[in-house]
Amino acid sequence: MSRRETYEQKTEELLLPLMEQHHFELVDVEYVKEGGSWYLRAYIDKPGGITVDDCEVVSRALSDLLDEHDFIEEAYILEVSSPGLGRPLKKDKDFARSVGEEIEIKTFRAVNHQKDFTGILREYDKEKIVIEVENQETMEFDRADIALVRLAFDF
Repeated sequence: MSRRETYEQKTEELLLPLMEQHHFELVDVEYVKEGGSWYLRAYIDKPGGITVDDCEVVSRALSDLLDEHDFIEEAYILEVSSPGLGRPLKKDKDFARSVGEEIEIKTFRAVNHQKDFTGILREYDKEKIVIEVENQETMEFDRADIALVRLAFDF
């Protein structure tokens, strides 16, 4: 397991009791480097949507826990936020909740000369994702070939 994955997993373990306490859902944790700075991000949600106050409560509690456990070597910026409109789908529960919804898939390599696909999520398992595109045609993608899956949104 990489250092990044270890930090994400340990942070998730610290967050889960907080999520239960506040009846929130932990959507994702990521530890990434952007513009020369490390960011530890926690994405949380609840029915009806997460508020700024919800994020603040979790951020303060998580910050205290991270200081107490002190397992991240580098300096980092902590962010707690909602997953936003283009919510990524990563876990089985995300896919289960989104069957019948329109999703966007980005692949690592081109498939039929394109990398971006939009369709209705019809099926998923640990190996593949099936979407329905125009004219009720289906497309199947190996999960190993997918860079990103998220809910589609129109303005």
